[in-house]
Amino acid sequence: MISRTLPQSAQRLSGLCIALLCAVSILPLGGCVGMVVGGAATAGVAAYQERGIAGVAEDTATATRIRAKLLETDKNLFGDIGIEVYEGRVLMTGRVPTEDMRASAVRIAWSVPNVKDVINEVQVSANPLSDMANDTWITTQLKTKMTLDEHILAINYSIETVGAVIYLIGIAQDQPELDRVLNHARSIKYVKRVVNHVRIKGPKAS
Repeated sequence: MISRTLPQSAQRLSGLCIALLCAVSILPLGGCVGMVVGGAATAGVAAYQERGIAGVAEDTATATRIRAKLLETDKNLFGDIGIEVYEGRVLMTGRVPTEDMRASAVRIAWSVPNVKDVINEVQVSANPLSDMANDTWITTQLKTKMTLDEHILAINYSIETVGAVIYLIGIAQDQPELDRVLNHARSIKYVKRVVNHVRIKGPKAS
């Protein structure tokens, strides 16, 4: 049977990271500050993630390169698009005003080394910033629910919410764990839909 309990030090650190995320989420922060907070959380719990320290470092570097290229190409792309990278799989979310901008963002992601797949969930919308406060609230609610659930290793998941649609990527220990995550997501007020890109962990090689 798989143990769901992290070492106490990891639990304390994970709880601290979530507390920081919750505190930050109520402030009108831009993408740069979010990256700093996310980076601090990643550094603290990397050793306990399924990806391992090397995997976290590579994915973080890939995400940073993509964000840098987005900023270099168009500061609006940088501000409007969310990037989550897990095992070289790039989840792109957000809202942009035109289809050309959406296509440009995907091309940029594919141009970065170590990208294995690009999951394009970017929406085309005339008002990219609409519902941002509500989306942030939904993400915070789900992170909190997952962290407090002793049957979920929350550090193995990344979450983005756009237009009350939750997007998930990461690694689930098994189907029951993933089902718990999905049920938590669907139970949150205002959520319209949950899009799952989480991989279920395979059996260990003998």
